[in-house]
Amino acid sequence: MSCLPDRSARPSALRATLRRAARCLLPFLLAPAVLAAQRPTTQIDAAITDGIRDRLFPGAVVVVGRSDTVLFERGYGSYAWGTDSRRPDPAWSLWDVASLSKVVATASATAVLVDRGRLQLQAAVHQLVPPFTGTGKDSVTVEMLLNHTSGLPAWARLSANGADPRHARETLFGIDLRRAPGESPLYSDLNAMLAAMAVERASGESFEQFTVDSVFRPTGMLNATWRPTAADKLRSVPTQLLPDGTSIMGTVNDANADVLGGVAGHAGVFATGEDLARFAQTWLRTVRGTDSSWVSRNTALRFLERSESSGTRALGWDTPRLLEDGVISLYGRCATRSTYGHTGFTGTLIWFDPVADLFVVLLTNRSYDPAPRSMALIRDVRAAVSDAARRLAGERCG
Repeated sequence: MSCLPDRSARPSALRATLRRAARCLLPFLLAPAVLAAQRPTTQIDAAITDGIRDRLFPGAVVVVGRSDTVLFERGYGSYAWGTDSRRPDPAWSLWDVASLSKVVATASATAVLVDRGRLQLQAAVHQLVPPFTGTGKDSVTVEMLLNHTSGLPAWARLSANGADPRHARETLFGIDLRRAPGESPLYSDLNAMLAAMAVERASGESFEQFTVDSVFRPTGMLNATWRPTAADKLRSVPTQLLPDGTSIMGTVNDANADVLGGVAGHAGVFATGEDLARFAQTWLRTVRGTDSSWVSRNTALRFLERSESSGTRALGWDTPRLLEDGVISLYGRCATRSTYGHTGFTGTLIWFDPVADLFVVLLTNRSYDPAPRSMALIRDVRAAVSDAARRLAGERCG
């Protein structure tokens, strides 16, 4: 079909030709608006493909949305460098979410118990976990575990010398405080491990079963699991390349969580991108007051509170840090104080912003044959995806 009018045609024919010309020109007239709408998704694509090109991770999944809809979801790259060309899928691929377990399982399970009146945030940890005793430990509360002001060190090796779960727990209970409880925050895996034990005592169930029944299923995380089955391992994204060339997949990439049986408060959850999207939507709806079927809005808001001593830490959740040295927040240049999120060692990120009604899920396997400085460099990927997501949602983000 020609887009040029035939000037020799009769008036009626000429009008028809002009209409055809208008249809031909319409895409060009709309092109700037279309490109503007596509630009944020292109920016997400670019951030992830640059990360793959720089060998920060072989594969990734991104999901962006609001409390009631998904705006964008896509899988990128492959499961592994060269050896497994499957493209990760937001709905099907299982990821070791690493420290996202602290919010997806531990903090959320605690919120359920608080909401049901079965656990108090000011309860002393030693009353729920009696072996947790020692100088100053009587003053440590459940809330201090969640906002990382307990005084415990950042990390300790529980898996030395062929330890089993019992010995690992005994080692954990014997670790001394490094600071006075409630004084200042120090992010620590040990806090989440103890919080999970408090959940077990308060619920009367195993941490694994309680999280599945009271968090995963009610929030729509229907694929989420601990200790993937043999079938689940076939769709699990690998998180470690061993010297002999074999890959670790479907087994938690954390020695302490592994020695604790694959179920721990700080790591061990496996989930898909869509699982985490539904989880984030549940928190958004709850905090925004449109759905109280999981926990009450007041309880959810309590878990988003920061104290003078906890810095950027809420209960389980982290918030953007405004640094004076010009370093961009891992939640992006445009992160707001109403942003709540968490990251994971394997290269994962989740955040939600109830004021903007927006969430972002980013899953990668950064820990698989990692490039030099991958831990630092993936911060830029997280920030770029986060800012592009805000633009996609129509926010002004420079």
